[in-house]
Amino acid sequence: MTFLQGIAASNGIAIAKAYRLVEPNLSFEKQTVQDAAVEVNRFKAAIEKSKTELEAIRDKAQIELGADKAAIFEAHLLVLTDPELNGPIEDKIQSEKVNAEAALKETADMFVMMFEQMDNEYMKERAADIRDVTKRILSHLLGVQLVNPSMIAEEVIIVAEDLTPSDTAQLNRQYVLGFTTDIGGRTSHSAIMARSMEIPAVVGTRTATEEINNGDLVIVDGLKGEVHINPTPELVEEYRKIHEQYEAQKTEWAKLVNEKTLSADDHHVELAANIGTPNDLKGVIENGGEGVGLYRTEFLYMGRDQLPTEEEQYDAYKAVLEGMKGKPVVVRTLDIGGDKELPYLQLPKELNPFLGFRAIRLCLEEQDIFRTQLRALLRASSYGNLKIMFPMIATLDEFREAKAILEDEKQKLVASGQKLSDSIELGIMVEIPSTAILADQFAKEVDFFSIGTNDLIQYTMAADRMNQRVSYLYQPYSPSILRLVKMVIDAAHAEGKWAGMCGEMAGDETAIPLLLGLGLDEFSMSATSILKARSQIKKLSKAEMENLAQQVLNMQTTDQVIEAVNAATK
Repeated sequence: MTFLQGIAASNGIAIAKAYRLVEPNLSFEKQTVQDAAVEVNRFKAAIEKSKTELEAIRDKAQIELGADKAAIFEAHLLVLTDPELNGPIEDKIQSEKVNAEAALKETADMFVMMFEQMDNEYMKERAADIRDVTKRILSHLLGVQLVNPSMIAEEVIIVAEDLTPSDTAQLNRQYVLGFTTDIGGRTSHSAIMARSMEIPAVVGTRTATEEINNGDLVIVDGLKGEVHINPTPELVEEYRKIHEQYEAQKTEWAKLVNEKTLSADDHHVELAANIGTPNDLKGVIENGGEGVGLYRTEFLYMGRDQLPTEEEQYDAYKAVLEGMKGKPVVVRTLDIGGDKELPYLQLPKELNPFLGFRAIRLCLEEQDIFRTQLRALLRASSYGNLKIMFPMIATLDEFREAKAILEDEKQKLVASGQKLSDSIELGIMVEIPSTAILADQFAKEVDFFSIGTNDLIQYTMAADRMNQRVSYLYQPYSPSILRLVKMVIDAAHAEGKWAGMCGEMAGDETAIPLLLGLGLDEFSMSATSILKARSQIKKLSKAEMENLAQQVLNMQTTDQVIEAVNAATK
């Protein structure tokens, strides 16, 4: 029996035979051709076949996984038809008289290398997109059939070096019980999709494809990040019991779906969900979400070749507000930049885009885009309980300017006879240390705070959360982070305002007792984490967690904080 340690990417236990997603042989010889026009036509035909396939995959993803996941394949279609990629390939065929396979591979490799060398996570992901698309085109040029995961017809665990977005979207949930990969992390496309599909996954094992053969019995432990190969009958039986216990636990959590979130001493907090599109509402409702704590509107702008219209945005916002039936919906205005770029905006490249021209900074300069979004939000406001949140606010002047633009658009709509809600709350995302430190002043002017811990942690610790070399510094339980969180919550409460959190930390099992003790009012997380968090909070005493929070604020290290939480919640 062999054991591999990886990263727990999606919860659950899966036991089944291994199915290796082996790459087909796509090797070829570089050749000189007599008729370049014939090669160009071969290349164009391969593009068309690839386009047909990708459109089918996109449509399947749209139905089964939602618009935000299908947007990945919209991006692949944009790559497939990008003249900046295809033009050089055709030029190479004609000028160098080489076969289409060689022109495709050499040109694509050049772009991949260029993107991978950029200090920009979004551009590095584009390199993966180009690889995926190039492989598909090459298969058609060579007449080779790519492995099609959608054709799997027995219960299996997928084993692969990595799963491309198109691979993952084709997985049949009836038969694919889980997967494991050599590379990847919790924020990779495959991990995000696994969580959406609710199938166990362990990524980043490094050697799964070397160690696992087709037909091997495999256990994927998505709770601990472990993979067991050809386990003993005793271990299989032990894991079957763990699986049954986990499923039983999920059944128990499901009983809380219609309950309020109350601590053991009857203190109420709100458990809300982070969403990307109206399609995500089903999961929010099924998991008992008490609101939407973060609606990431940038998904409306991504995976397309032009800005969404005011009507398109209005329809999306209205659908979410109506769907939540009066429960609060916090909509974050456009947060583009950093690792999220819009190719059609032609924004300048930056050495450090996470600290650059993004989010509210972009919106205040590109006011036509901002005003269109604000009008759509205001028009939709009468259909529910809307709260608008500005991201990446660093100064009071930025908030005041953004608020003035909102007020200007509101007055114009009222003057035109448009019906608007008269109770829209206006808040900010606290993700920059300067804002947390000045929270007492911001609290006098905003209606609420929502703490975006993903960025707040990396900015405070000066550690890029996507950089594995400094990932040890991404410490949500650091006393320094907890002190900033406390400053924000206390500042809000001093002015009679509420404070929420919409970063990953809000759904973290170790962080939840601390956040309850610090007085957080709203926890916003992935929908599938809500019931587990509700069950956990139900067993915690708010008063006891307040004492715990006071203790850890005076500790020195993250390890000390974790030990204190474990001791207090046994």
